[in-house]
Formats: sequence, C-alpha cells, structure tokens
Amino acid sequence: MNVKDFYYELPQELIAQDPLTDRAASRLMVLDRQTGETSHRYFRDIAGLIQPGDCLVLNNTRVIPARLLGIKEGTGAKIEILLLKRREDGLWETLVKPGKKCRPGTVISFGDGLLTGEITEVVPDGNRLVRFHHEGIFEEILDRLGQMPLPPYITHELSDRNRYQTVYAKHDGSAAAPTAGLHFTPELLETLRNKGVEIAEVTLHVGLGTFRPVKETDILKHHMHAEFYRIGQSAADKINRAKREGHRVIAVGTTSTRTIESAAREDGLLEECSGWTDIFIYPGYQFRVTDALITNFHLPESTLIMLVSALAGREAVLRAYETAVRERYRFFSFGDAMLIC
Repeated sequence: MNVKDFYYELPQELIAQDPLTDRAASRLMVLDRQTGETSHRYFRDIAGLIQPGDCLVLNNTRVIPARLLGIKEGTGAKIEILLLKRREDGLWETLVKPGKKCRPGTVISFGDGLLTGEITEVVPDGNRLVRFHHEGIFEEILDRLGQMPLPPYITHELSDRNRYQTVYAKHDGSAAAPTAGLHFTPELLETLRNKGVEIAEVTLHVGLGTFRPVKETDILKHHMHAEFYRIGQSAADKINRAKREGHRVIAVGTTSTRTIESAAREDGLLEECSGWTDIFIYPGYQFRVTDALITNFHLPESTLIMLVSALAGREAVLRAYETAVRERYRFFSFGDAMLIC
C-alpha cells in the first residue's frame, strides 16, 4: 500500500491557525460509512446525531507544556527540547533540535539556570535521553518555563493555554492534544448525558507519532512509536454494555480509537488494563470495538488519515476531503470536525 494513495491537495489558507471562540461552533461534516454521502452541520448539532445508549469514548489525557527553549552551556547555541516520555524520575526521552549539536554530555540551561538538562544517551531512533536537574518540584518549574507544544503547521501564538486542552482533560502526560475533543463544551457533554448517552473516559498519552511523518513509500514498513494507555473498569463496563445491547461505540478521536482497539479482546469486549501500544491502523484493519468516529481533518499521507480510511474506506474519505476543501472547511488541530457513522 503506497503512501501516495493517501495524498490530497490542501490550500495553505485552510489550515486553522487559531481556535474558535466557541468550541462547539466548528463546522461538522457527517460521512455515512455505508453510502459515502456527506452532509453539513455544526458541531453543536452532534447531540442530535448520537442516540440514547450509545457510548462516547473520550481520551482524558492532559497536554503538558512540553516545549522547552534553552541555551547550550559553553557555546550559547539555542536548543529546543520537546518532552516525549518520562523514563524515570528526572529522566525523559526527548526530541531535540538541532540534534547534531546535542551529543551525550551536552548540558542545556533553561530559565537562567532554574532548570538544566544533560544529554545522557542518543537512542536508536535519534531521540535523546535527558537527565534534568533542578531545585523544587519539576512540574511547577515546567509550568513556568515550558510552552504548549503546538504542531509546526500552527504559526500563531496561543493566547490561552487551555484552548489546546479538552474541557475533560485530567491526566498529565501528552505532547499533543487529542484534538477531536477540543470541540466539546461542558454544556454539550451534559446535554448528551441527559439524553442517555454513556460517556466513557480512557487515557492515551499522545507522543512522538503525532509529529513524525510517514517516510516509507510502502506504509507497511512504517513503525509507530509506543504510547501509554489506560482503561479503567468503569469505562470498560460502559463500552461492553453498549456492545452487548446493540448500541454504537463512538470514539472521539484517533487516540481513543487506538486505545480501545489495542485493548479489545477477540470478541470485541474490554477489561480494565494499561500498557503501551504501537498499533497502526490502515485500510484492511477489522475494527473490534469502534462503530463510529468523531475526528478532525488530517494531514495528507499521515497515519491519521490512514486510520480514518480504514473505517470509512479510502475513496470515500478522499472524496469527503475534496468536498471539505471545496466547502472551505478549516483543517487540522484547530479546524472543523467530521462524524463518520
């Protein structure tokens, strides 16, 4: 399967640079999996498209201010570090730019020495292990010095950090937001609960895979980086009940999808569990749990558009994206949404 099979033309001006003032005011394209037909609504209309007994699966991870800008001791060179994965207390796997200037032994200073980091190892994929040294609580220092790790296609500064968090974010650990969930408001979630929709929260901490493009021509050779996930008993029970009673399990975002598909048994049911997943979902994959998906519009040739294509069919997805371009939808993290049902 060729990566070029997932390419589409996107005008630069359709890449959303700022979130809307009203989260639920985003546009919503509805794609029928059976017919391939699309219709156009607003996200606030989602409550009318989800039925009592359906189970909405949310990823409640919280983005940390994982982008640190520092100075290389000795030379004064500017270094950017993105925190990806905590290995142990004080030791993180990171993405460093420029990496060539940061060999083992390199010391980087942040905030005039409030925080320092020493490169201890270069791991096989080019990431760096960094040992941080500081006085006080690391999370408080990170909150003071760190920046939200917005994707590189967003060039505007974010005035309010919380706009790159879902309203239900709880557990610190992500290097990127599960952006399909950015459209929900507390009021909209309350409307869904009052309607009889089950809300199941799972956790997947979004890591390097969000930032790394597919470089292989044959997508089967692409390697996904492992991300930590957790499913509690309450969430498993809600999802299982929906499956057993013939209701839909609707994943909010590709991260929720990857979480429940990673943990599913052969019969499509879930148990309380946690672990690491590097699941790569592309056309031909047989979904065990997911019946419908709420998602944003994704980058061409990305693993995310491949996952969406696995659920709805590549041709239908690319036609829907062509329609979205023609109708001037807003794309990517702060863009509009799609419901595949």
